[in-house]
Amino acid sequence: MKAVVKTNFNFPKQKSLYVGKVRDVYNIDDKYMAMVVSDRISAFDVVLPKGIPYKGQVLNQIAAKFLDATADILPNWKLATPDPMVTVGLKCEGFRVEMIVRGYLAGSAWREYKAGARTLCGVPLPEGMVENQKFPTPIVTPTTKADEGHDENISREEIIRTGLVSKEDYDQLERYALQLFERGTKIAAEKGLILVDTKYEFGKRDGKIYLIDEIHTPDSSRYFYADGYEERLKKGEHQRQLSKEFVREWLMDNGFQGKEGQKVPEMTEEIVNSISDRYIELYEHITGEKFQKADDCADVAARIEKNVSDYLAKL
Repeated sequence: MKAVVKTNFNFPKQKSLYVGKVRDVYNIDDKYMAMVVSDRISAFDVVLPKGIPYKGQVLNQIAAKFLDATADILPNWKLATPDPMVTVGLKCEGFRVEMIVRGYLAGSAWREYKAGARTLCGVPLPEGMVENQKFPTPIVTPTTKADEGHDENISREEIIRTGLVSKEDYDQLERYALQLFERGTKIAAEKGLILVDTKYEFGKRDGKIYLIDEIHTPDSSRYFYADGYEERLKKGEHQRQLSKEFVREWLMDNGFQGKEGQKVPEMTEEIVNSISDRYIELYEHITGEKFQKADDCADVAARIEKNVSDYLAKL
């Protein structure tokens, strides 16, 4: 299948199109959103020159499964997945913060801890922890949602003080984020995985809070393999990760970290196909189901346009 790297549909009642690094979001009549998860792939804040076949389908279908599996905790924006690469849902007014939940001291949190920090986003961190160690209880470390550039860490107190989110709403977002993380942890454990950290986005519609965007995919979450976790922790070894870390590692091995003057290494067909295979492997491990490749039609864009237009006509 040919990767889908660019879309430019004109759906009925379409108001606008927002093109993100990976997702193309179509505003339908200011009431609905059609989110096309493309096959673009980004690393180090750079969109790589070639798309990865089936990546969009993998991410869209993992997110859809987890949205369905958490719908009893709070309502979410999803109405349907009319195409393997598309979710259509309710248009919500997004909160200006992202809720990062961390169950383990990993990634950027570990880097700050190692440099001497003992609070993160206003949350005190215990002394004497090591990389990838489990926190006594999961912590919430919010970030502001930046229009441009990197998201910035922010504390609960600052969010409320600056009026970014009201105290009442923020407390509810925190409760929801921790409940979602608990559910995600439980589902991961059933598949022999550890949900290390993840991010959630929320929005409001008619005064009600909804879970929006995607959840628990390898693009927004870090997973470790549970098998061997304790031994590796004791020996201070790297944990086996289930994430897109392997893409970053391939880039770094070939001298690319997104810095000025650096060039993306050549993405041969072999490399592209191997990344595609890894994403399919991620899908099967996280969901416990066999991945069904979408119909290998000659014109995927035409398939998407027809499936989404047919669905929108019913709304």
